[in-house]
Amino acid sequence: MSIHDEILHTDPTLQSLQPELHSSADQPVFIRCNTGCAWLYSQPNKTTYDACLLVPVVSASVGLVEVIPLFAKSPFLLIANDHGEWEGYIAVSDVLHAVLHAHRLMEAYFETTLETAGSALTLINEEAKVTYWTSGAEHVFSISKNDIIGKPAADFFPPDRLQSLKTLHTGETVYRKQHQPRPDLFALINARPVLLDGRIVGAVAAEVDITTEIRLHQELLHMTSKVQHLEKAVARLRPDMDPFARIKGSSPVIHQCLETIRKISTTSATVLILGESGTGKELFAKAIHDLREPQTAPFIAINCGAIPASLFESELFGYEKGAFSGADPKGKKGKIELAEGGTLFLDEIGEMPLELQVKLLRVLQEKSYFPVGGTRMKQADCRIIAATNQNLLRMIARNQFREDLYYRLNVINLVIPPLRMRKEDIYELTQTFLQEFSLLYNRHIELVPPEVFKLLFQYDWPGNVRELRNVIERLTILTTDGEVKPEYLPDTLTPISLQEQSEIQLTSGIHSYPGSTDEQLQHSMGTETDQVNPVAATVGDPDLAPSVSYQQQLDTYEAQLLLQYLEAAGGNKRTLAKQLGISRATLYNRMNRLGL
Repeated sequence: MSIHDEILHTDPTLQSLQPELHSSADQPVFIRCNTGCAWLYSQPNKTTYDACLLVPVVSASVGLVEVIPLFAKSPFLLIANDHGEWEGYIAVSDVLHAVLHAHRLMEAYFETTLETAGSALTLINEEAKVTYWTSGAEHVFSISKNDIIGKPAADFFPPDRLQSLKTLHTGETVYRKQHQPRPDLFALINARPVLLDGRIVGAVAAEVDITTEIRLHQELLHMTSKVQHLEKAVARLRPDMDPFARIKGSSPVIHQCLETIRKISTTSATVLILGESGTGKELFAKAIHDLREPQTAPFIAINCGAIPASLFESELFGYEKGAFSGADPKGKKGKIELAEGGTLFLDEIGEMPLELQVKLLRVLQEKSYFPVGGTRMKQADCRIIAATNQNLLRMIARNQFREDLYYRLNVINLVIPPLRMRKEDIYELTQTFLQEFSLLYNRHIELVPPEVFKLLFQYDWPGNVRELRNVIERLTILTTDGEVKPEYLPDTLTPISLQEQSEIQLTSGIHSYPGSTDEQLQHSMGTETDQVNPVAATVGDPDLAPSVSYQQQLDTYEAQLLLQYLEAAGGNKRTLAKQLGISRATLYNRMNRLGL
């Protein structure tokens, strides 16, 4: 609206203007002062005298946010152009109508947008009461809009399952997070806090019902489990099954191992498998067996470190009836006889008692043996594959292992690389274990974030593939919402522990090994091509012979350092393991490898 010049007055004497001013009773009357400000003289349909009410003058370019507070002083505002000329006025009623219209228009846009999105959208205020509930939410949760709006969301859902409530209290923002608002319902949720002037005044959540997809996935996992079970059953009957199927990895060192196995399998020679604990030596032994022997040929494995020395001979060679008190009256076949026509796998051969090593040597040389208490010689018709994670040459130097047995076993050796030397296989191994444990524990793993893989790749894996398998099993068990989180990893894989581990490697040589070739790995296992002086390779001898390899010297220094740390810890291995940032099992394996 414009202000007519005839109702703008500069004369401060109001009495002389009364007739003229009252003729414009349908419009407000303003009096211009000499100072440039204005006074409200009268309002439409109001006869009282208002000459004392000051009217603010604002520029036409001023925003609504700045204008609204001015109406606390006057029901009118005068509008001036860029030249300071008054062009009209605006009343508070005009602003209220405009704001109401804008609000209704925004509400129409807002409601249409939310309903068109198709998700179950929920908005709660700072009192945790539901203020908006879309038809999508009505469909997903089977709760009417009229029943829930204005009421606390916790009246309809368990508070610990309400992501919007958590977002309201903590300000947490989530995107595509799987959760269960009810025990019978699975959903993917996006949630964000509503902020006003930096303060949380509410929370909005958008949910998509994936219950059907989860149930279908569970059915698929169940059927996949059945299919895999059938595939294993068929594989046992199928003569052409892949002997390398269970060996996962595509790194060059693994390809080199498989190529060596193919060459080994063309003969029946004795094989010595070298590798750290947890590298899967038995899998490789089984592959050697499967590649050469028929499906019906037995594969008998025996862990030399798990059987008491007093029972070892009867386990390996068997016994005749009445051989000793408490024995089976019918006698018992030994592992060598059970492996007839197949393969006998002697795991942890370094743990075999010395008195039995000479008897095993006879089996290897003569292919014959006597059962315990027996007088009739039996023939050993089986291939022998031995494996160890110990330095046999160092054990020979300490008279803990027979040198002649070592050379009988070491006709062909196969060195299994540790996981830290083939980290490119971690991804494939992780996916394999995730699938296995997802089926076992009925877990749906939707996402493994890059930061988790980064931590897996940074870790040194002293327990090798076995340790990785255990970690993935742990992750699968702890993951209930479909997404693996870094905090589910063991403490040894946290960034702080990895940093401590790196510092230990730099200062003490723990977990420090030469490069990644087979020849260098053989050095770390004590089977170097250039034979070392076994007598010189002893812990604590500062005058090492010149022929001792770099790895031998490093191991000697490492052993001395471990002994010093152990003494400082009062002989407490648990305390020492904690100080070094490694598990007790890793410490025991390390000390065992170093002969401590």
